[in-house]
Amino acid sequence: MLGAGGMLAFSNLSAADWFAKKETIKLTILHTNDVHSRLEPFPMNDPKFPGMGGAARRAALINSIRNTEPNVLLFDAGDIFQGTPYFNVYKGEPEMKLMSQMGYDAATIGNHDFDAGADGLATQLVHANFPMLNCNYDFADSPLEGKTVPHKIFNKGGLRIGVFGVGVELNGLVPKNLYGNIVYNNPVEKANATARYLKLNQKCDLVICLSHLGYSYTGSQVSDLVLAAQSEHINLIIGGHTHTFLDHPTRVKNNKGAEVLVNQVGWAGLRLGRIDYFISPGLNKHAVEGHALKIFKSQ
Repeated sequence: MLGAGGMLAFSNLSAADWFAKKETIKLTILHTNDVHSRLEPFPMNDPKFPGMGGAARRAALINSIRNTEPNVLLFDAGDIFQGTPYFNVYKGEPEMKLMSQMGYDAATIGNHDFDAGADGLATQLVHANFPMLNCNYDFADSPLEGKTVPHKIFNKGGLRIGVFGVGVELNGLVPKNLYGNIVYNNPVEKANATARYLKLNQKCDLVICLSHLGYSYTGSQVSDLVLAAQSEHINLIIGGHTHTFLDHPTRVKNNKGAEVLVNQVGWAGLRLGRIDYFISPGLNKHAVEGHALKIFKSQ
């Protein structure tokens, strides 16, 4: 059983019209965030999420989508670790192994991914067959030096998809002894520079940011909504950190008046985000449908 909130956006044509055009390519983006070591479903006596979630059900849902869609990418927006005894005992190994088995294409780093220290995260990355993306942390003179990349380009259906990651300020959020010499840089500046490079230099058709900044705040802290409004070449921000349940992506105008999608699917693997792009590369236009797929026991 799937529960979905849907959205169709942002062109003169419907998604069906775009898809009917021979030059149009369909790209399916799947995503999670803040899974927090929730490998098993919530217990049936849980007051909020009885019997919901679980890595096996998520894997089955992902596989079913891959079996029906030609061009699929799967991402995570951080806080893979911490929250159940699995992390307390195994320090992230089963989480990384399961994500590798599910075929994640990339992930970014959340603050709780440092809960066993930068060296602990570096140790677990040997179990990940996908890259960890971050462009605004300087990992020089840390155990993570050379173990992450700022961005990666994926080729799907003739499209070039540029993906990069940004992380939240660690000072005051993560104990200094856990993140050590890692330096935080302004995420808006780094994101814009990276997106500009991917779009203009690398000629990417779509630029995606995996963000662990948080959806929104009442104060001055940088959030996904702030980043979207101050960006220029980002098409989609897949967020995390604030555990925000969105039934469909939020639309934000960037600093040039173009539309950016911002999405986040709560936490604990309770939902799988799905965004379908219908892209016409020659016309440099696209239509979008977005859904939040809830993971129930009956799946």
